[in-house]
Amino acid sequence: MRLILYSKPGCHLCEGLQEKLEQIQNFSFEFEVRDITTREDWFAAYEYEVPVLYLSNHRGAEDAEGSEKLLPRPSPRASVQQLEQMLRKYLAN
Repeated sequence: MRLILYSKPGCHLCEGLQEKLEQIQNFSFEFEVRDITTREDWFAAYEYEVPVLYLSNHRGAEDAEGSEKLLPRPSPRASVQQLEQMLRKYLAN
């Protein structure tokens, strides 16, 4: 499993979510942060939406974008444990 976080520099919500995701230790997953300012299509899609979190079962990079599943944005107040529970819920489906 792989989590993809669409983010941009200076986004405090993005940084907070990234920090929490990096603290999850009870199950393993690959984690990739994609800076939306590096590609026009990402910027156009997510400029006003970041942070955006996707779940992918593929291990390749951009070649698997079509198979990514959008996850609901967690509350900025969610704890690491709450974030982990949310991820487990979507992994089970």
